[in-house]
Amino acid sequence: MNLFYQPDIINNTLHLTSEESRHAIKVLRYKMGDEIDIIDGKGSFYTANITDPNARKCGFEIKTKKTAPQRSHYIHIAIAPTKNIDRIEWFIEKSVEFGVDEISLVICDNSERKIVKTDRLERKAISAMKQSIKATLPVINEPIVLKTLINSVTQEEKYIAFVDYSNPIHLMNLCSKESNYCVLIGPEGDFSEKELEMAINHDFKKVSLGNSRLRTETAGISACHILNLING
Repeated sequence: MNLFYQPDIINNTLHLTSEESRHAIKVLRYKMGDEIDIIDGKGSFYTANITDPNARKCGFEIKTKKTAPQRSHYIHIAIAPTKNIDRIEWFIEKSVEFGVDEISLVICDNSERKIVKTDRLERKAISAMKQSIKATLPVINEPIVLKTLINSVTQEEKYIAFVDYSNPIHLMNLCSKESNYCVLIGPEGDFSEKELEMAINHDFKKVSLGNSRLRTETAGISACHILNLING
């Protein structure tokens, strides 16, 4: 199933973007009248017929619209960007495939990377959304210092994944079903003790993601997967 992304379809924009048009007409060789499937990134699927097979601006006519069921939970992963950008891109792709609603890039005391181009990450998210046949694109926030993020989180359940082998409380055993979550994932050097204390003082609960010592991107995927499993 080939999905095309047109976020402005909700504003009655009845043509594909230049990139999507080129793919539909030049690569897939769609023609006049052919049926295509479109997503808006806001939760809806559309079927449409091509009315203008233009490789720069492919026009279409909407035939049907279907809105995906609303999720009973909300997953916000706040994660420190990795030094190797490929690894955070991998996290973006896989978390979108599993199901994530919001991703924040947090700058911590031990962060090795403090500048990230979110437009590239969004392209990775769009590709993963289409690949996994989803219609909702997660919010990807610009990099923000940890203190600012901690003060702005509105989710009901707030957790900080911290490498502490004396901490027996696993995320899976602490979170509730059908809730709103924010999980903080630190850099390779982990959160500093000052950051941990600050998070706990703002009602974040320290949790474990298992006995293994995980890389940043793996920890982010693990938290995302656990929360999706809890919610069936």
